[in-house]
Amino acid sequence: MARIDLPERPRILVVALRRLGDVLLTTPLIRSLRRAWPRAHIEALVFADTAPILSGNADIDAVVTAPARGTTAQTLALGRRLWRGYDLAISTQPGDRPTSFAIAAGRRTAGMVDPNLNGRIKAMMLGRPVPSRSDVHRVEETLLLARALGIDSVAEVVVPNGAASILQPAESYAVLHAAPFFRYKQWREDGWRALAGLLSAKGLQLVATGGPGAEERAYLDRVWDGVPIARLDGRLNWTELASLARGAALFAGPDTSVTHLAAAAGCPTVTMYGPTDPRRWGPWPASGLLEPWDTAGDVQRRGNVWLIQCPLPCMPCRLEGCLRKITSHSLCLDQMPIDPVLAAAEEALAAGGAGSVAAKRPLFSQ
Repeated sequence: MARIDLPERPRILVVALRRLGDVLLTTPLIRSLRRAWPRAHIEALVFADTAPILSGNADIDAVVTAPARGTTAQTLALGRRLWRGYDLAISTQPGDRPTSFAIAAGRRTAGMVDPNLNGRIKAMMLGRPVPSRSDVHRVEETLLLARALGIDSVAEVVVPNGAASILQPAESYAVLHAAPFFRYKQWREDGWRALAGLLSAKGLQLVATGGPGAEERAYLDRVWDGVPIARLDGRLNWTELASLARGAALFAGPDTSVTHLAAAAGCPTVTMYGPTDPRRWGPWPASGLLEPWDTAGDVQRRGNVWLIQCPLPCMPCRLEGCLRKITSHSLCLDQMPIDPVLAAAEEALAAGGAGSVAAKRPLFSQ
């Protein structure tokens, strides 16, 4: 498609009103825009609680925030504030709210649209509509917008950048992030303790990360009871988490935004996936995803990431656990064997920061 015609120094708005991990996976599109228009003024419109994931991002000149559950009055006020303030506005989601903000803000527009009647109506209102795709990785889907604008895609996830925490260990360490945001993404507690034992036996200092919430802290109190581990959960901001991941010998975590951050930062990353489809939401390695993740495959490696799944016939169901709600358990994670995770951790430590490799092989059988 022909390159969109913009001024030499365009004002560009990228709308990404979703959760932390999804905002992080929008950064390749923003980097593509920066490379295409180096002198542009680029802003991102995100929810207030996701803005920190963009801290220190040199591709972004400003961040505009919206309340996650804004009232009609707040939505209208933000629309008036954005009204025709940008040469180009892009919605990275097909939803009504982000699309409306893009249409209000941009003199030229682009955005994702769903393949339904609502999407067809939005397509008529957007200058360069892009059909949404659920069969490709979220990064690749977002970069379809770059193609629609006629610019080169830069498939590089950009992590927060800033000073390291004074709490970051000076000696070799591994980071264990046991608590995902939702219960249905939790791996088994005895597995975490076994992994901690393996890493400690190899002489690595153990560091626990997590959020500040009382329920999450209580869960980690139970997981790490009796384990010699430095508890940094709730004590680090996103730039400090990124620095911690960059310096770690290993990161291990479930399907959560911190795992995406560690993978993009280049840390050898071991991740346990249950209901989530990695083809769509697998971590994006620092060297790029040269071969797509398979939907299912006991242990898969892509670059600096090792992804483990449990070989149940229903996996991945792409649902919110076995009870179809965020507080549900997930049998595929509760029953995931421990040994394959330990083996992947051993291999990741041996590989260190080795370059891009794509491999898949079973470490256990059904």
